[in-house]
Amino acid sequence: MNWDDLKIFLEVARSERLSTAAKRLSMDASTVSRRLHKLEESIATKLFDRTQEGHVLTNDGEMLLTSARKMEQDAEHALASIHNHNEENCGQVRIGATEAFGNFFISPNLLALQQQHPKIDVHLLLFSRFVKISRNEADIAIAVERPKSTSMIVSKLCDYKLQLYVHQDYLDKSIDKGLDRDSQGIALEQLAEQKWVTYVDNLLFTEQLAYLKELDNYLGSELQPSFSSTSIISQYLAIKSGLGIGILPCFLAENDKSLIKLHSKDIAITRSFWLVTHPESKRLSHVNTVWQYLKQLVHQHADLLNPSD
Repeated sequence: MNWDDLKIFLEVARSERLSTAAKRLSMDASTVSRRLHKLEESIATKLFDRTQEGHVLTNDGEMLLTSARKMEQDAEHALASIHNHNEENCGQVRIGATEAFGNFFISPNLLALQQQHPKIDVHLLLFSRFVKISRNEADIAIAVERPKSTSMIVSKLCDYKLQLYVHQDYLDKSIDKGLDRDSQGIALEQLAEQKWVTYVDNLLFTEQLAYLKELDNYLGSELQPSFSSTSIISQYLAIKSGLGIGILPCFLAENDKSLIKLHSKDIAITRSFWLVTHPESKRLSHVNTVWQYLKQLVHQHADLLNPSD
């Protein structure tokens, strides 16, 4: 067994697709397939089940992944130490986050980190699924639910609030159609009749994003969305265009003065973010520095994450 074969194995395990792995490795798919079969023959076991959905690790494949990942991390850490001459807070840190938190909270707040630690390079990776730290997709993941893995370091980052938002244009059009207004914009009992913007329910990667189900309990009625998207950014832009009412995280919507918050005292949905990393990664000074910086950041911006009204 050689390291080149293990690198191919690792890439296929991460991407779960031969074509994707081949592209990342700058190889053709037939070569990747041949090398995988050769590796399986050399250790006399099947590492992947080949399915229509892609390459799925077998139990033996999962076992090899754990060991190969450890070998890869040890090599990366050793090379990083040599390259940086053991210099503290020097190197690349990949943060995996949701598109909303990455675009509207992390990106606008990295200047202080750069000024304090100019030799740390941050790569922000946006995912609409769980980030696979065990497969080296990122150095730090910001997860929307607590991971079940016991081999990772997991720490609660923060709670954050989501509320109902609408654009003034939608309210104006609703009034023209005879909708009753109250001090909260739209009467609570009339919310169920409105046009709603939300996620595509059957494509959610976690129940933590099933906001509409929670809202049904508030309103006592099953809401029917008129616009759905797998992207929270698309939902935000749809609400901003006057297409309907939607649930947005406050850290995204509060800075947009064109949006109006509805029934903030009656309806509020709370979720949590979790920091996740591998134990070996956490020992690196530059990864730990970014980890601590993110914790300080949510503390400094607590009012944006959890506004009082």
